[in-house]
Amino acid sequence: MRPAAMENIPESYLQYTQRKIFIICLLILLTVLLGIYAINAGSAQTSPAQVLLTLLGQEKERLSIIIWNIRLPRILAAITAGVGLSVAGCVMQNILRNPLASPFTLGISQGAAFGAAVAIIALGAGSTGSTSADAVIINNPYLVSGAAFLGAMATTLVVLSLARLKGVTPEAMVLAGVALGSLFSAATVILQYFAEDVQVAAVVFWTFGDIGRASWRELTVMAAVTGAALLYFLANRWNYNALDSGEETAKGLGVEVEKVRLTGMLLASLVTAVVVSFLGIIGFIGLVGPHLMRRLLGGDHRFLIPGASVMGGLLLLASDTLARTVIAPVVLPVGAVTAFMGAPLFLYLLSRGVGKR
Repeated sequence: MRPAAMENIPESYLQYTQRKIFIICLLILLTVLLGIYAINAGSAQTSPAQVLLTLLGQEKERLSIIIWNIRLPRILAAITAGVGLSVAGCVMQNILRNPLASPFTLGISQGAAFGAAVAIIALGAGSTGSTSADAVIINNPYLVSGAAFLGAMATTLVVLSLARLKGVTPEAMVLAGVALGSLFSAATVILQYFAEDVQVAAVVFWTFGDIGRASWRELTVMAAVTGAALLYFLANRWNYNALDSGEETAKGLGVEVEKVRLTGMLLASLVTAVVVSFLGIIGFIGLVGPHLMRRLLGGDHRFLIPGASVMGGLLLLASDTLARTVIAPVVLPVGAVTAFMGAPLFLYLLSRGVGKR
C-alpha cells in the first residue's frame, strides 16, 4: 500500500523517476561487475577464488601484494578519478551554459602539464633507469604532482579572477580557458626545446596518463576531495536546474548565481587538479560522461549529477581495464585509450544532437 504522501503524485511521474533510478542502479551494477573482472585480469593469472581468499587475508604473500598493492588501488583510483572528472564536466557545462565545457577545454590540463614540465625539467624530477623496463622514470612523483596541481589551480584562479573582477560572461570564461591552455602548451613546448632528451621523454611519459601511479595514499586524497565536491554539487542540484532556465530566471527563484557559479567552478577545478596531478592527463571523460547521461536521463540534475558520476567511473574503469589487457603484459597509456574511445563516441553524440533531452 502506498504512503499517503505519494497518493497525490501522478503515476506517470513516478514511472519517469523510477526509470532514471533504475538506469543509475544498472550502471552501478555494471561498474561492480567490471571491477570484479578487472581485479582478476592481468599478466599474473588469478582466479576469483584466489582473489576472495586474498581479500580475506588467507592467500600467499605474493598474491596479497598483487591484489592489495597493485590491482585494488588501481581499480578504485580509476572509479574515483572517473567520478571526479565526469561530475566536474557536468557542473562546468551547466554553470558556463556551454555543452563543450569540460576540465580539459578550460586549460586546466595544460596548466597541470606545464607545472609537471617545470618540476621534471627545471627541478630535476625526471631521470633514466637502469633497464629498458624503466628507461624513463619520475624519481620524485610528489614534486611532480605538487607542481602539476599548482599549474592546474593557477589556470583556474586566473579564469575565476577574470569572472570576479572584470565581470566576464560564462562564454568569455570558456574563451579565457582556451587562451590560457594555448599559453601553457606553448610554454611547455619551449621548456622541452631546451631540455635534455630524457627530460623530454619524462614529460611526455607523464602526460600520457597512468592510473597505475595511484597508491592508497593518492587514492585517499582523491576520494576525499571528490566525495566532498560531489556532496556540494548534490546539495546544489536545484540551483543547477534553475540555471538551466537562464540566469534571470534563476535569480528570480532566489539563486545566488555568482556565488553558485564561482564556487562550482572552483570545486570542479579542484577535483580536476587533484586527479590530473596524480594520474596525468586523461581526456574526454569529463566531456562524454555527462553527455551520455543527458541522453539517457535528461537534464534534471537530481539524476544527472549521480548518473554522470557513475558513468564517468564506469568509462574510466573500462578504459583502464582495456589498456591493461588488450596487449598484455604491455600496458597502454589510459589517456590515449580514453581519447581513442571518447572521440568517436562524442562525434556520434554530436551527430545525434547532444542538446536533445
